[in-house]
Amino acid sequence: MTTQDNLKEAFAGESQANRKYLAFAEKADHEGYKQVAKLFRAAAAAETVHALNHLRVMGGVGKTADNLRNAIDGETEEFREMYPKFIEQARKEKASDAAILSFDVANKVEKIHAGLYKNALDNLGKNKETDYYVCSICGNTVERSAPDKCPICNAPKEMFKRID
Repeated sequence: MTTQDNLKEAFAGESQANRKYLAFAEKADHEGYKQVAKLFRAAAAAETVHALNHLRVMGGVGKTADNLRNAIDGETEEFREMYPKFIEQARKEKASDAAILSFDVANKVEKIHAGLYKNALDNLGKNKETDYYVCSICGNTVERSAPDKCPICNAPKEMFKRID
């Protein structure tokens, strides 16, 4: 393995730890362990620092136009290649929760993300400002305003969070 390979692996590991610790913090909050939740959030923030350092060192952050193209490519690969394979495998294994609640939902949203990134790239430098809202159930991401009902998971408008 090369140092570049190690940086990629470290970036992936630190990124996953961040998300996992945030999920742990949410669970600790729900169970009434506020101090433990705070510790998990602190560790998650530290893992983000580590992940971003690894990403920068490996040259993973370029100019915004390049970053948008990179994001379009990544999201497109996910919804065209990765998730369809995952869905097919989960269905073969009769793992309907994985196939429908996890992979299928993510697949639909990744396609939306690719379109949003393409739109941002097409309008780069035009100072077109818009708000974004994310469904806290499925991750659907929309521009301007939250819909009355999420078209992906049917969650009500209240489940959408405005992103600043």
